Amino acid sequence: MLGKNKAFNDAVFPQRGQILIETMANVGIVYFMFLVGVGMDATTLRRIGRKAVAIAVVGMILPFGIGALFAVYLIKFNEEAEGHTANILFVGSILSVAAFPVLARVLAELKFINSEIGRIALSSALVNDLISWVLLVLSINLVERNKPSLSLVSIFLASAAFIAFNIFVVRPGILWMVRKTPEGETFSDLYMCIILSGVMISGFITDIIGTHAVFGAFVFGLTIPNGPIGLSIVERLEDFITLLLLPLFFASNGLKTDLGLLKGFHTWSILIILVILACIGKIVGTIAAAFYYQISVRDGAVLGLLMNTKGVIEVIVINIGKDQKVLPLLLLLLLHT
Repeated sequence: MLGKNKAFNDAVFPQRGQILIETMANVGIVYFMFLVGVGMDATTLRRIGRKAVAIAVVGMILPFGIGALFAVYLIKFNEEAEGHTANILFVGSILSVAAFPVLARVLAELKFINSEIGRIALSSALVNDLISWVLLVLSINLVERNKPSLSLVSIFLASAAFIAFNIFVVRPGILWMVRKTPEGETFSDLYMCIILSGVMISGFITDIIGTHAVFGAFVFGLTIPNGPIGLSIVERLEDFITLLLLPLFFASNGLKTDLGLLKGFHTWSILIILVILACIGKIVGTIAAAFYYQISVRDGAVLGLLMNTKGVIEVIVINIGKDQKVLPLLLLLLLHT
């Protein structure tokens, strides 16, 4: 808010300073997504049952449909909007996504993480996030095309090759580092430097491929095995990333957000209705899937509320979409998050 005051903005956030803040913020979100990947146990993907997958998919359908319909509505009244398919996919995916790392912390704080509902919620949120990332990548690559093409197929093939390389080459290399470190000793600074350099290299590769740097960092984080090395990385990086670099990301995001664009009752009513319908849609879809698996309506409603969890990842995703010019009215979604 203060950044909109010209005198304050020129004194505290000069042009050079804003460039530096944005650069550090971009570095911060890349490493934050790496930490999110480190915090996820990739081996749990093998143990996710049909129940969690069904709840995740059915719980996404209604909010995705609501987001798609609103995207069509906004496009209809915006003659400058381009890439309609990309807009629809992006809005639908951002409204249907669940914040896995935030949900994990909420469940841990409530001592609910080891309950049946907690395990289903985490598994469903993980599936939900993976599907949303696929839709996000697809929407970004449709921005300039508005229809599938051979180049889009090549991007997905290259992304699949990148994921395979991380699974069959990078992960064994990191496991070798773990075996070379005596039990009880800290990992050498050399190993840490290699891993941290790998984060930036992974982001650079996926950026060249045509997805986004955060996707590469996230996939690289997933390859880090759970255990001492994962804990060591989190201990060394978490405070620096969350207490210094992430606030810079929010500051940079705030400087680029102009609440003055939300004018009139009509615009605010669209925003409020969109938020309410998306949340209700997620709850109703989750209850329907839970009821099919003989979970009580009460527990289904709890799952629906948990799956509505939002956090910093949604802000990052929306910021990516804004930078890619996926939707002219993305400020509505920024407020939603």
